[in-house]
Amino acid sequence: MILATVWHSLIAPWEQGIDRRALFEVILLGLTGGTLGCWIIFYNLSYSTESLAHALLPGLVLAALAGIPIILGGAVGLAVAALAIAAAARTPAVGRDTAVAVVVTGLLGLGALLALSPDTPAGLGELLFGDVLGVSDTDLALAGGLAVAVLAALALLHGRLLLVGFDRINAAALGVRPGVVDVALLLLIAAALLVAVQGLGNLLVVAVLVGPAACARAVTRRMSTMMAIAAGVAVAAGCGGLYLSYYAETAAGASIAAVIVGAYVVALGVGAAERRVRAA
Repeated sequence: MILATVWHSLIAPWEQGIDRRALFEVILLGLTGGTLGCWIIFYNLSYSTESLAHALLPGLVLAALAGIPIILGGAVGLAVAALAIAAAARTPAVGRDTAVAVVVTGLLGLGALLALSPDTPAGLGELLFGDVLGVSDTDLALAGGLAVAVLAALALLHGRLLLVGFDRINAAALGVRPGVVDVALLLLIAAALLVAVQGLGNLLVVAVLVGPAACARAVTRRMSTMMAIAAGVAVAAGCGGLYLSYYAETAAGASIAAVIVGAYVVALGVGAAERRVRAA
């Protein structure tokens, strides 16, 4: 009787097709975000990733208002943000960091005004916080294609990413151009954001890209191990967040982000305990 109850509790959230699609979506995004996130942290791109995510919001909203695929609007938003940051950074009195902050804040505010205005159609607020339970078969196909492309690209670039990350100055002498590697990594991040934002929303998408990798880094420094742990944490947190959303009746995207934060707290504790054991 107890086993039957436990089994029913485990499978109940996945009895509906909409829930199964959400499960597949978070698994695919978890695999992508976990592995890619390790390189984001290794290259100190967490702030840049968050900035890119926020900067594409106006493009997402305008695409939704125009009735065109939001992935196209997001791509245009990223391009506009990149051009605006580049233009602002050319002003000596501004500086690159200030330029990024000003442009991203302005674009995020513009996107929020468009999305939360009472004159806009209902549902645009989901672009901010996501609707992983509303993913379509097309969204799943995009997430699957992204997972394959990102994992394949990271496998091909693994050695170059390590070399540039550890010894950027001497990488060129070994036949690896740091600028090309940087651009390739940023393109992968942009692609991941464009696909993942449809399910997790503009404000929460960074959680699956940075949070699981931060958990992994708290317990290991070996990149291959870190990537495996991060992917596992991302998938587990996605599934755990969906369980939390189902039984606590909370928003799915926010629930996933909350589980990731909880996992990070646990990882910090585990890492601290391991360091104490080694020091003893």
